[in-house]
Formats: sequence, structure tokens, C-alpha cells
Amino acid sequence: MNFNLLKPIVELVRQFMEENNGNASYGNDLQGFTEWVNAFRQEDSVSEEPHWLGKEMGRSSDSVINTLLVRMGRYAKSYSRSAMAGSGFSSQDDFIYLISLRSVGAMSKMELIRHNVQEKPAGMLIINRLIHKGWAEQTVSEQDKRIRHIRITEKGLSVLDQHMDEIRKASRAVIGNLTHSEQMLLIALLSKLDYFHYSLYCMNLQAMDLLDAAYKKLN
Repeated sequence: MNFNLLKPIVELVRQFMEENNGNASYGNDLQGFTEWVNAFRQEDSVSEEPHWLGKEMGRSSDSVINTLLVRMGRYAKSYSRSAMAGSGFSSQDDFIYLISLRSVGAMSKMELIRHNVQEKPAGMLIINRLIHKGWAEQTVSEQDKRIRHIRITEKGLSVLDQHMDEIRKASRAVIGNLTHSEQMLLIALLSKLDYFHYSLYCMNLQAMDLLDAAYKKLN
């Protein structure tokens, strides 16, 4: 048996387990390990730093990443507007919330808002709008009568299905000319960032809820 070959493989598995334990971007199985290796190889193949506008003048990578993420959000929003034409959707958040309810199932209002990473006031407006249009409804939890859940209605499923092809086209437009391997690498990187920021976002929401509760007691 070639132990010289096994040693680097074992080391690679150890590195995968360490990184994936805190990130969980990949499944803890052979498929997850394979995807991680492919992403690792793709990342390692970029030997030179890319050029960006203002680099020579000292513009940092932090700055350009933030700018590019903002621009991508605006591109996605413009494609979504095309998908919404004649649909009755007021914004892309309408169908994003409906897709969340269809894929995840019934959730409390705050669970739905957290799932879509929004501030409470904006999220409540979206939920109320969906309920008003009959696309979602509020039900009482069977486990705890004090808890109310939001779930998608048959009407909501119908309007979503009617426009799903256009929504998928908008999603594909955002991907642009990325190859499959580039898409997988981007998913891994964005998932890592999302995992990091989501925990901070949830802590922020909890702090705001505590402040709201304290304010209500004082008044």
C-alpha cells in the first residue's frame, strides 16, 4: 500500500472536516467532499489577483467587493421587474416570500422575516400585503394556540405557478456567463459569507426585540 499517497489524502479530509464543521456549506459525505475539493482546486487555480478600477490608486478589495455586490443586487432587481410585469406582484419580495412559504412551509411572521433577512417593519408590510391579496393566510399553531403561522394559500400557489417560468428566467439572467464550476465556487463563497452574516443579523433582531419590549413596558 502506498502510504505516501494516503498521507496527503488524509490531511485533505482533515482540512475539509475542520472547515466544513464551522461553515456547513457542503454535506458531510463523499459528494460534499468532492464538491469542496473541486471548489478548492478552482480557487487555487486563480494564481494572480484580478484587476479592478482604482486598484492602482489604492482602492481596496473590500471596497470593490461591496460595490460589485450592490451592483449585482440592482441587476437582479431589474430582471425581477421584467418577471413581475402583469403579475400583480408589488415587488420581488412578494414572490420571494411566497417561494419561501412553498419550499419551507408555514412559519411564524418573525421566522419568515428572518428567513428572508429583512428588517421587521418591511417584512410585516410584505406579509400583510400577501394576506390582503389572499396569497397567504394566518393560522393558529396546533402545538401552541398563542403562536400564529403564515402559510401560502391555493391562490398564492396558483399565482406563483403562473409566473414561475418568468421568475426562473430572471434568475438565470443573473447567472450570466458563469460556467457550472464557477457557479459552484460562487455558491460556496456566498454561502460562507451568508453563514457569517446571518448569525449577526439574528443577534441584531433579538436585540431590537428586547429594546421594543423594554420600551413597551416603560410606556
